Amino acid sequence: QVQLAESGGGSVQAGDSLRLSCEVSGQSRDNYFMGWFRRVPGMHREFVAAIRWDGGTTFYADAVKGRSSISRDNAKNTMSLQINNLKTEDSAIYYCALGPKPYDYDYWGQGTQVIVSS
Repeated sequence: QVQLAESGGGSVQAGDSLRLSCEVSGQSRDNYFMGWFRRVPGMHREFVAAIRWDGGTTFYADAVKGRSSISRDNAKNTMSLQINNLKTEDSAIYYCALGPKPYDYDYWGQGTQVIVSS
């Protein structure tokens, strides 16, 4: 059974940087994508970034493009998301996910909360 565990959330000031991590266990697919999504309570979950299993292809939402970086470390079974110049609108619960396509995920973590204060 695939399990995903996020870490790295917290309370920060606008303009700060934050690095979120996702530890993966039980994954046995040869090809897959991993992604980050976020959700503000009461709103729909939105896509943030995604990366192919080998790190060869990445995708970013316009909201974070240019100030974020997604990466994989297959040796450590982890995926990370670095967001720089955080804005108050980045405040959300961030979830990592795993699936067969960059916009199709069937495994999700429990989420880690990010609060950005002005």
